[in-house]
Amino acid sequence: MAVNKQHKEFHTIDMQGGWQKPPGYAPELNVYEKILSGGLDTKNKRGSQTRLLKFAPGVYTTEPFVHDYWEEVYLVSGDLTVGNDKNGQGGTPFPPNTYACRPPGAWHGPFKSEGGCVLLEIHYYDPA
Repeated sequence: MAVNKQHKEFHTIDMQGGWQKPPGYAPELNVYEKILSGGLDTKNKRGSQTRLLKFAPGVYTTEPFVHDYWEEVYLVSGDLTVGNDKNGQGGTPFPPNTYACRPPGAWHGPFKSEGGCVLLEIHYYDPA
């Protein structure tokens, strides 16, 4: 199966503009994504993508997530708490330079960030 990513050499990423609301997050949350490469075809369960995910300070989600693709997550900057309750309380806090790798079907979250954070995420389906 071919990889759906373009050849891209080192280039500056605009960290101010070009962010959009990611699917699966409540519209009122200040969570944004920037796709760096590739894309996922969730209907046909193909593809791979690399993205940045940004949480504004004070954001928290209230429900866990699950999806049918692999996800690798690296906390680039800021703070991220995993496993908070519906009121944003509790959970386990993580500092920058922490990593997670989740197989398809793994429940994860909810998430919160006290000071905001940026995550580097890689999503992909197993090759057929």
